[in-house]
Amino acid sequence: MDTVDYPRFFLALIFVIGLIGLCGLLLRRYAAAQNLPLKGASARMRIIETRHLDAKRRLVLVARDEKEYLLLLTDGREQVIDSFSPTQTSSGQ
Repeated sequence: MDTVDYPRFFLALIFVIGLIGLCGLLLRRYAAAQNLPLKGASARMRIIETRHLDAKRRLVLVARDEKEYLLLLTDGREQVIDSFSPTQTSSGQ
């Protein structure tokens, strides 16, 4: 190898590692938004909406049967903020 090949090799390596990292970030960001049902999963429960509050916390609106639950998810803890039925919200407006 010539001395010109070494810098080109390292730049190509950094470029490929950067592409791998970018793909990982995109998958992490958009894979959760797909909400694809698993094989054999029942349709009783679904995620209606997800909002990221910051890097460690997010709000998730989950529907199960005829009730909806607002959950606060953090790294090591889950908390139910509110539970209501969709008929309460439509009649209250």
